[in-house]
Amino acid sequence: MADSNNKKVAVTAGLRGASWQADRMTVPFSSTPVPLTTQDGQGALGVLFSRGGERKVLFIMHPRELVVTHYLVPDALDAGWACWVQGARSIGNDLRLEHEFALYDVAAGMRHLRAAGFDTIVLLGNSGGAGLFAYYNQQSTQAAERRIDKTPAGRATKFDTAEFPVADGIALVSPHPGQGILLMNALDPSVTDERDPFSTDPTLDPFSEANGFRMPPDSAGYSADFIERYRAAQRQRVERIDAHARDLIERRQAARHRLKTSGANADRALAAHGAIFQVWRTDADLRSWDISLDPSDRFVGSLWGADPFVSNLGSVGFGRIVTPESWLSTWSGLSSNASLAQCAHAIEQPTLLIEYSGDNAVFPQDVDAIYEAIPASCKERHRVRGNHHGQALEAGETSGQVLAGQHLRRWLQENF
Repeated sequence: MADSNNKKVAVTAGLRGASWQADRMTVPFSSTPVPLTTQDGQGALGVLFSRGGERKVLFIMHPRELVVTHYLVPDALDAGWACWVQGARSIGNDLRLEHEFALYDVAAGMRHLRAAGFDTIVLLGNSGGAGLFAYYNQQSTQAAERRIDKTPAGRATKFDTAEFPVADGIALVSPHPGQGILLMNALDPSVTDERDPFSTDPTLDPFSEANGFRMPPDSAGYSADFIERYRAAQRQRVERIDAHARDLIERRQAARHRLKTSGANADRALAAHGAIFQVWRTDADLRSWDISLDPSDRFVGSLWGADPFVSNLGSVGFGRIVTPESWLSTWSGLSSNASLAQCAHAIEQPTLLIEYSGDNAVFPQDVDAIYEAIPASCKERHRVRGNHHGQALEAGETSGQVLAGQHLRRWLQENF
């Protein structure tokens, strides 16, 4: 989108932006929905795309969305592979999403594919799927007794008895560092009262002209001092929300203990209560509004669009409504286990990383750190023009989705 001065701002594409073009799927194929039962007794759904006879399969999954029409499905089929697209147990509703239990969902898909006769399984983590698959891979390659035994909220994972088949390769497409780090980088630290979405410390307000903000399509210009104070305050806000989440959990656990030992009815309600809280103003990554910071081909704006007042205070946003458990496991940049910083070191299988040069959610230095942390001896990285979903940045140019698909097809055929 451009204004009269030819300045450009990001536009939000939503889920539609991650879907294939209809003309990409003209060759006959079958799509088979498969209900799954996880090892911990929950349900999930996968869909197998096939042209028949494949022994190799690409596994695409996101922890919060079921991207059945993902734009890279056609490329897997064109490479002679099947493609399995799966959702987690709570598709489209991440209110209670704990990544530890989402690993059981991944494992259910892996076990199904092995039982179906696929010799080679490659995991493709797109955006938030990268953190999920990196975490799964880390735990699947660990000896059972060394796996994480408790969620960040203190619940037993039972990973030591879990069956986590190991993947043969990993592809990461527009991978951000993990949902917790993504949110911490985007958290507005000028909030002074979590109960009041409008409470603001003006000295930390990222959308104040006094601090360097300019309304898109103009780019902000934040000072080095402001950036340093801002990033420290973001971490402090996460620490405060973490403490609040843990307090809610501890209060409920204490009530359950008292109820169990004394049977006092006064504790029954608190012991049963499942707390929910809101996290406002989660779209304030300075890099989105000041594109001189870690520069790339991106336009001014975030993944949610170019009006920060709408995306920062609107009803839809990352981590907007959470439980204490889902906050700590998924959205806390300090407590979540599902980050590339913690898990990339376990990726030793052949690895492909594709980044988009105009991404408003994944920035060049993030990708540098992810790629450098992967120890695989067989790894490659490609940068193509496109936004977070690989859509073209300019009218008439080749879509980044097409270019990413070309890299994926070649990599699958050459390495497996």
